[in-house]
Amino acid sequence: MLVKTEMIRQSAPAGESKVICRNATVEDVEPLYLMIEEYAQRGIMLPRSRQALTRQIDQFVIAEIDGMFVGCGSLFRLGNDLVEVRSIGLRDEGKGKGVGSMILEKLTEEARRQGIPKIMALTYAVDFFLRNGFTVVEKEIFPEKVWTDCVNCKKQHACDEIAVMKRLD
Repeated sequence: MLVKTEMIRQSAPAGESKVICRNATVEDVEPLYLMIEEYAQRGIMLPRSRQALTRQIDQFVIAEIDGMFVGCGSLFRLGNDLVEVRSIGLRDEGKGKGVGSMILEKLTEEARRQGIPKIMALTYAVDFFLRNGFTVVEKEIFPEKVWTDCVNCKKQHACDEIAVMKRLD
């Protein structure tokens, strides 16, 4: 469960909208579902049902610009020393404004708070993760991920996602 915190971009230039990154609530299930479903239809994310999102809502953070939902991400524990960044996505209104990095920073801080030394992701947005301190690694070093999600993925035998990891210790 994510600790209840909120990040607000304090250094926004005059006239720029306020960005808030906060823990998701049950009221956020529908916009989360719609965003993840849009990405899933493009083959970029694994789909999540509304019911699964409701059960896992405490793993998600969302980003808002002036109160409008623009992005999300989640943190999923794969073991004692490993968590995964999942379902990180942005609407066009959030792109190019550092919102994705805010989401990732909030999730990374939560992993640190929990004392977890490694954070990983499978992604197509490699450059984004590299800019945020991750490095490219071999997928095979994450058997926890393979047995948790990959066994159910239609791309299991032809996965084209890139594994990235960041050490927090």
